[in-house]
Amino acid sequence: MLVQTENHTLNSELTLHDSSRSPLNLPILTLNLSKQDDKIIECCLTFQVDPKLYQHIDKEALFNLKPEVRNSASAQKFLPQPDIKIETTLKSDLLPHLQEHANNNEEAITYLLNLSQEKPDHPLLSTESWLALSVTQQQDSGEIGYRTLWSYVSPTAIAQASTSTEEISQAIVNFFTDWTDINLSARTQKAASEMLEGINNLVTELSDIDTIAITQEIETRSQPIPQNGQIYQEMVNFFQQEDWFFIPIEQEPVLQMSFQGESGKWTCYARARDEQQQFVFYSVCPINAPENKRQALAEFIARANYGMILGNFELDFSDGEIRYKTSIDVGNDKITYELIRQVVYTNVMMMDKYQPGIMSVIYSDVSPENAIKQIEG
Repeated sequence: MLVQTENHTLNSELTLHDSSRSPLNLPILTLNLSKQDDKIIECCLTFQVDPKLYQHIDKEALFNLKPEVRNSASAQKFLPQPDIKIETTLKSDLLPHLQEHANNNEEAITYLLNLSQEKPDHPLLSTESWLALSVTQQQDSGEIGYRTLWSYVSPTAIAQASTSTEEISQAIVNFFTDWTDINLSARTQKAASEMLEGINNLVTELSDIDTIAITQEIETRSQPIPQNGQIYQEMVNFFQQEDWFFIPIEQEPVLQMSFQGESGKWTCYARARDEQQQFVFYSVCPINAPENKRQALAEFIARANYGMILGNFELDFSDGEIRYKTSIDVGNDKITYELIRQVVYTNVMMMDKYQPGIMSVIYSDVSPENAIKQIEG
C-alpha cells in the first residue's frame, strides 16, 4: 500500500503547553501529513527554538526527549547561536481525532491554530503528545545534532513494512548500532542493557498504539542472554571482552552486530552450533547484487574464493545477498578465545578487502577479472 506524504511550508507560531501547563510559543517551519488509503498515519511538525528554550526542553525532556532514546549527546555542542530545529511526530492514538477535522496540511495547521486559541489545554497541544524525531543546529562547520529512536521506528516506516515486527527489530538494531558508534565510552553490554530498560519503561509510559510492537521487541532484546551450550557462552564472552555491542536473536543461538571497516559498515552474525561443535561467523555485504549483476558477481566470487584458506564468499541467487563465511569445527576439543578471534577478524578483514571490488562490479561496470586484479594485484 502506497504511503503519500504532503509537505507544507509554514510561517506560523503555534503555542503548545508542557505538563505544568506552561506555554511554549514555537515558530512552525513545516507540517507534513503522511496518508495511506486516505487515512492519516503520521503528522510531523518541524519548528525552531532559541538555545535558551531548547535548554528548557532538554532539561524537562519535553516532546519525550528522554536521554535513553537519543543516539548521541551532541546537545552539549550546541552554540548560543543560531536557533535549533526540532522535528516531531504526533502520537498515533491522537491521529484519528486529527483525521476528523483535517484532510490536508492546510486544514491540519488551521485546526491546530484554532485549538490554541479556543482550547489551549487540548491533548493535541501538549508536548507529551509529540515524539521528537531529531534535533539539529546549523553551524559554520556544518549541521550537528542527534536523532531519536522514534525516527528509526516512525509510523510511516511501520505502515510500509510488509512484516512490521522484522522491520521494527531491524530499526532497533540500527538505532543501537548508531548509538554505540557515537557513544564509544559506553560501548558495553551493561550500558546497553540499562538503556534498553530505560527505553522499555518510556515506551510503556507512552501507551501508544504503534508502540505495542516496539515494546514487545524491546522486551525481547532486554532479556538476559540465554544459558546455551559452551560454544555459545564462549562466543558471548568473546564479544563482551572485545567491546562489540551485540543483540541476541530471539530463540536462536545467534548474535547480531555491526562492523565498521575502511570500506564501509555492514551487519555481522555469530552463530553457535553446539550440537555439531561448530562456530560460524558471517559478514553480510550492505548491498544486494541486482538481478542483472548476479552472474558477474558469481564470477567475481569464484575468482575471489580461489585459493582462500579460511572462509569463502557466498551469493544467494534468489535475492542477491552477498556474505563472507568463516567457521571452525572444534570436534571434541574446547573452543578458545583465540580460535574465535581468528574466525571473526579474518572474516571482517576479508569483507573489508573485497567489498570495494563488489561495489565496482555492481556500480562501475568493472569486469570481475579486473576487479580481482585491482584487489589482489
